[in-house]
Amino acid sequence: MADAQQVGTASVVNRNLTLEIVRITERAAIAAAQLRGKGDEMLADTAAVAAMQEALNLIDINGRVVIGEPSDAERLGLGHAVGTGQGSPIDVAVDPLEGVTGCAKNLADSLSVLAFAERGGLMQVPQCYMEKIAIGPGYPPGIVDLDKNATENIEALAQAKGVAVTDIVTCVLDRPRHAPLIAELRALGVAIKLLPDGDIAAVIHAANSDDTGIDIYLGSGGAQEGVLAAAAMRCIGGQMQGRLILDTPDKRSAAEDLGLKDQKKKYSVEDMARGDVLFAATGVTDGSLLGGVRLMQKKTVTSSVVMRSWSKTIRWFKSEYFK
Repeated sequence: MADAQQVGTASVVNRNLTLEIVRITERAAIAAAQLRGKGDEMLADTAAVAAMQEALNLIDINGRVVIGEPSDAERLGLGHAVGTGQGSPIDVAVDPLEGVTGCAKNLADSLSVLAFAERGGLMQVPQCYMEKIAIGPGYPPGIVDLDKNATENIEALAQAKGVAVTDIVTCVLDRPRHAPLIAELRALGVAIKLLPDGDIAAVIHAANSDDTGIDIYLGSGGAQEGVLAAAAMRCIGGQMQGRLILDTPDKRSAAEDLGLKDQKKKYSVEDMARGDVLFAATGVTDGSLLGGVRLMQKKTVTSSVVMRSWSKTIRWFKSEYFK
């Protein structure tokens, strides 16, 4: 699909970065895949972080990390400069290995994820959990809401879609904290796709419902992953709300330090990702969104997706690196 022309001021996020950003996620995914299934989460994450940092610093951007890597703050921590320093100022959100457990255990939907936006375009959040709800495009605004319970949201979505409640497919992370939510959904009779890890992929599944068959994502996950998921939603379309779970004094203080004063605020896609946004993900392990890295004797094959909000384009990449 060719880039569409948008009315208004041209973006500072250069369209040539489309290929550059996917090369970066490919490098990180390949590094992590070398340690796939070997049981060491930290080693796999460190390898992905190092590869992403090295690749980022080769491209001509004046980047600032606004969603960083807490496990390796010296490389890709909050506020770090990345790129050569050339070009317009750009916000950078990184998750070199989304789903570290999935990679270590060779489970589904482990990804390398990266987003660029115009300076100030990506919301900064503390290290905490976030309540999330997401659906794909084509529904009236406000059809789902975090202030409704799961039953109310499912019933409203089913009515808007024109189907029975039992025809709705829901995506939820398979976590003990979601046991009450899962029980409520089971009582409704909806189908549930449980993901072992990686709620960025889960939100994208819900937004891309025509391909995945998933209608809605419900539950909680990392706040930083929520911003990255919102970056993807900004490109795909659809609705998403997030609300920070600030359940300790330290988390509340960290949120206030970032200017997030209203602890109960529901953040929309546009609150979390504004302006022109470029999002890329490369599969590390096989999943329903992307295939994992294939490490073969003579070549390495990667599967990736790149999205851009300004042109509303989604591109799927298969890359082959010959040895």
